[in-house]
Amino acid sequence: MLTTQRKTLILDILRRDGQVIAKRVAEDFSLSEDTIRRDLREMAAEGLLKRVHGGAMPVSPDLPDFTARRSVSSEVKARLGAAAAAMIKPRQMIFLDGGTTTAEIARHLPRDMALTVATHSPTIAAELEHHPAEVILTGGRLYKHSMVAVGAAAMAAISQLRPDLFFLGVTAAHPVHGLSTGDFEEAAIKRHIARCSAETHVLLTEEKFDLASPCPVLGIAEVAGLIVPAEMPAERLKPYRDLNGTITAA
Repeated sequence: MLTTQRKTLILDILRRDGQVIAKRVAEDFSLSEDTIRRDLREMAAEGLLKRVHGGAMPVSPDLPDFTARRSVSSEVKARLGAAAAAMIKPRQMIFLDGGTTTAEIARHLPRDMALTVATHSPTIAAELEHHPAEVILTGGRLYKHSMVAVGAAAMAAISQLRPDLFFLGVTAAHPVHGLSTGDFEEAAIKRHIARCSAETHVLLTEEKFDLASPCPVLGIAEVAGLIVPAEMPAERLKPYRDLNGTITAA
């Protein structure tokens, strides 16, 4: 089997299974494990996958900074934000994660509805400057890449809240590896907010599907529902729907 053929088959396995186990692939191809590991090293150098102990995982592309992300898929994000805002009931407390997609929820909140919005993101709080909702901004060390508070102080403040709904933002979603993000402390804060909340819903633009970032947040089945673009193909959503039957298309 030629090297290019092996690499194509390895990518097929990665897309199908969400991971590549070097020993298993070597057995399936009747080749040495060293040969497969060499292929994986070369493919990782080409940016085709992420090497991990014993094999490989899908790679999530580097995320641009917060300012640059404002203009990415803005129309789709507005639809997702409107769909999320429609889930909110009067007098609820909601927690908005940081990010440009969750900012659209703030922009679509009804002005005639009594509610409380908690967030650890100063940019999300600023979106609500002229909105009549009660706003709770938790403090902590500012992680500037995502413009959210992280660390022990943020964790302690969030522990005092019991939101009805948490709208979670992540950088990647995968049926095997779940929902993930790129920073260890940010992932810990997201998990903590979810534990404090009655329900967690995650907003996902199409480019985040079938990828894995370094720091796991939650499994697909651990959230109450996914909010996704209406144009996503049904076959691409099927592995996620098998894990979580509550998918809202917007």
